[in-house]
Amino acid sequence: MRAFIALDLPREAINEIKKIQNLLRKKALFNGKYTEPENLHLTLKFLGEISEEKVVEVKKRLSEIKLDEFIAETSEIGVFNKSVVRIIWIKLNGKSIWKLQGEIDEKLSGLFDKEERFMSHVTIARVKKVYDRKGFLDYLESVKPKKIRFHIDKFFLKKSELLPIEPVYTDLESYGFGKEKI
Repeated sequence: MRAFIALDLPREAINEIKKIQNLLRKKALFNGKYTEPENLHLTLKFLGEISEEKVVEVKKRLSEIKLDEFIAETSEIGVFNKSVVRIIWIKLNGKSIWKLQGEIDEKLSGLFDKEERFMSHVTIARVKKVYDRKGFLDYLESVKPKKIRFHIDKFFLKKSELLPIEPVYTDLESYGFGKEKI
């Protein structure tokens, strides 16, 4: 099965991303596909196609992660490559996101390679063609998403099924955190 490890977003953050997606739709500066609200997430690690046996081992190793819950925040909008725009994202800030991603890499060491270029982002659209690159990039720079702060108290192992209309993500397991110490 195709699998990945992710953080889900609260309704308030999803609603803000939907507002941003609607602003982009109205401008019609590119052709592409917007991420469906139910599929908005932050990928901590993409595992690819893995066997049922490997899923069992991944579940066991992920259950060993012990962290406290933490705060994350939506941040700026951007693209990975301004020359060839393929992905539009919203950045998620929070030092503990990086800590969690590092813990996942450590626990899955030997099964999967470590992430070389992790970036804490939520893909909000996949771009096929930009009609006016300068106009698009200028507009994107003018978009200022509202910062939404929220608690992260769990992460998920998910299965991804690529269907013709849209991907379907199914939670295979969730992993909770302890309460943060005050």
